[in-house]
Amino acid sequence: MNMVLPQKTPDARVEKIIKLAVMAVGGQGGGVLTGWIEAMARAEGYVSQATSVAGVAQRTGATIYYVEMAPKGALDPVFALAPAAGDVDVLIAAEMMEVGRAVMRGFVTPDRTTLIGSTHRALAVSEKMAPGDGIADADEVRAAAEIAAQHLILADMEGLAVGQGSVISASLFGALAGSGALPFPREAYEAAIRAGGKGVEPSLRAFAVGFDAAQGKLPETPQAPEEEVAPFRLVGPEKLQAEWATLVARADRLPEPVHDLALAGLAKVVNFQDCAYGALYLDRLDTVLARDDAAHDWALSAAAAKYIANAMAYDDIIRVADLKTRAPRLSHIRHEMRAGDENLLQLTEYFHPRAEEIAGLMPARLGAKVEASETWMCRLNRWFDKGRRLRTDRLPAFLMLHFLGGLKGYRLRTHRHALEVAHLEDWLRRCLAEVETDYALAVELVKCRRLIKGYSDTHARGLGKFDRVMDAADLLRGRDDAADWIARLREAALQDADGKALDGAIATVRSFV
Repeated sequence: MNMVLPQKTPDARVEKIIKLAVMAVGGQGGGVLTGWIEAMARAEGYVSQATSVAGVAQRTGATIYYVEMAPKGALDPVFALAPAAGDVDVLIAAEMMEVGRAVMRGFVTPDRTTLIGSTHRALAVSEKMAPGDGIADADEVRAAAEIAAQHLILADMEGLAVGQGSVISASLFGALAGSGALPFPREAYEAAIRAGGKGVEPSLRAFAVGFDAAQGKLPETPQAPEEEVAPFRLVGPEKLQAEWATLVARADRLPEPVHDLALAGLAKVVNFQDCAYGALYLDRLDTVLARDDAAHDWALSAAAAKYIANAMAYDDIIRVADLKTRAPRLSHIRHEMRAGDENLLQLTEYFHPRAEEIAGLMPARLGAKVEASETWMCRLNRWFDKGRRLRTDRLPAFLMLHFLGGLKGYRLRTHRHALEVAHLEDWLRRCLAEVETDYALAVELVKCRRLIKGYSDTHARGLGKFDRVMDAADLLRGRDDAADWIARLREAALQDADGKALDGAIATVRSFV
């Protein structure tokens, strides 16, 4: 005997529930935006519930806000606490990679989801950690969003809001209104902003441009005339100005393919130390030029002009302290934080010096002895190898860093400088040794200096990768494709901080050598 069970018909009240998710990064006003949406829904006769789930998987402060709303009835619905894949009507993403995360998690579906996103970028931790260019391709995200969403609205909501003196939450709210995804008039959205009572006028202006952007009416921006690049200029006493002018005149006599890079490198090393150090930079570049020629379009010298400067302007404690206490940096931070003259800005710097950094700050002979002593290195680790947070908006911490940053005159006598000079000269010697037999290999070996960057642990990891790639050149010497393989190894070393890609590439080289 077959029994036919009655099928349940969908509850019309459940079908009326509107489900909206907001994916935002800390500081973008995701909570404010969610509050506006919830307040507006209730003011328009809907029951509504808003929740939030904080997470730090991709970047600190990434949060998913979730709102459900439905018309008031005899019985109020039971709302969910978080969005589910395939069950979101409106998805608002406050940054381009959040658009991508929404698509990857299945929140965006072509049968129902209106996707509103901002095209600006706030780099994720994984993008910043990559030794090379780790920035994700926004065009790929856009292409995926166009396929995944039923209705897609993308614009630089951050730029639109900042142009009106407001924040991105207001322009996203305007884009939501302009999309027509919710059954409320524009006046209801504006009333919610007014009811908030804070920054009303700037928020309404940003709301208006967001509304227009959702309807394809982006504001016209006048084309700014291209500014001429001003020549390098140093400010200081006449004697130093004369020394700088002499160096510039010397750089001006270099071959054209080398000139611009050499001038930029000269400015970098003089800024790092002084004009005498700049003259030393040009001396080292002359050594490379003597082994180069126009037949190769001075490719070796052009690469050397860039990477010799990087090698000479290394990151030590003195440089880090100097950069952290410069007025332009503090002005830049105030600008980024949008702090006005009436605002107090609290600035906390994080330091985690290793024993090697402390030994490197000592006079050359003493630092070498200390670094060779396991006992002393253990002591330095115990005393210094711990994270420190310094409030540089307060005088004691600022003065300490300002003092350290002013030790440029002492820097050339330190153990760290002796190590850097020895490493630089050995690197140049190994590169120039290949010029006669394999010019292309010599150029690629010069470019390997790109692997060394940063400070403390970052510098140590880069130095280790550099040594491994340079050692691989010994295995590849004499092969027609040696230069190509060094370039591949260098790119592999830049793919991840741990060097796993480099491990695989070197294993490949060993397999056929």
